[in-house]
Amino acid sequence: MSINSLAEQGDAMDRMYRFQRHIYDASRRYYLLGREELLDRLKPPGGGSVLEIGCGTGRNLVGVAARFPHTRLFGIDISQEMLKSASTALNKAGCSDRVRLACADATDFNPLSLLGQQHFDRIYFSYTLSMIPDWQKALRHAQALLSPAGELHVVDFGQCEGLPVVFKHLLFRWLKQFHVTPRATLEKECAQLNPAAQFDSMYRGYAWRCALS
Repeated sequence: MSINSLAEQGDAMDRMYRFQRHIYDASRRYYLLGREELLDRLKPPGGGSVLEIGCGTGRNLVGVAARFPHTRLFGIDISQEMLKSASTALNKAGCSDRVRLACADATDFNPLSLLGQQHFDRIYFSYTLSMIPDWQKALRHAQALLSPAGELHVVDFGQCEGLPVVFKHLLFRWLKQFHVTPRATLEKECAQLNPAAQFDSMYRGYAWRCALS
């Protein structure tokens, strides 16, 4: 991604979330399903490192901090506005001293220069791949940043394969208003990265999750 297009994408996200970030968590809790399960499954080693790509309001990082009190946490997001909310949430939760945040493009950021860390024991995407234009590149980049025994976890919108077609149509049309595009080839992309990737369809295909090393 060019510098100009990166700046444009960041500006677009800032415009969308400048005011929406204040009600984001309250409004999304009812339809971003599977996030709690993803956090539970992370299980990083004691003293390990966890990176969230697309950390948004910091809601998930607060959850990771509570579940795994002896981990070092990191988060990146392309929206400066969202990072303001994340910083506030982490301070309020009393865990800001364990978390390092940075504004970055998920597809090619340098973790050492931005976060002071080259590799991570756990990396996760929580409903963010569906908003990243070059999401396949973001997945590949994340896998390259894993430590030798590291794990990459994903949860995002599925293809509603077990739900009525009209529901899928209405949901996808509504998501498009927020620049969200469920990734129909997510399972295939994860399998290409690691044939042993674990893939699950949840809530009749409303959400998909994947874990790989």
